[in-house]
Amino acid sequence: MSDWIDVMADSALAEGEHILADVDGVAAAVFRIEGAVYAIEDVCTHDGAEIASGIRQNGEIICPRHGAKFCLKTGRVLRGPAYEDLPCLSVRVEKGLIQVKDDRWD
Repeated sequence: MSDWIDVMADSALAEGEHILADVDGVAAAVFRIEGAVYAIEDVCTHDGAEIASGIRQNGEIICPRHGAKFCLKTGRVLRGPAYEDLPCLSVRVEKGLIQVKDDRWD
């Protein structure tokens, strides 16, 4: 069972910004979108490249390598060439800290 990992102070993550974090050996990208915090594994499901540096707008991200588009809130593929959704990680704000947990294998 994985534990919650402290990423940063909730107040330090501005709207539209992101931070990269190691969550039990998983590269995670944590985003603030419309006031809420979301986390994805920082790996495009099309070819395994990082995705957090892609263009972001309207809660979506475009992979910088081949243009696959995903929803940052749900991980859902919105445009190929990817056909598998991005893995989403659990996020919570506890005592002013953003915490992330990868519970896919719990």
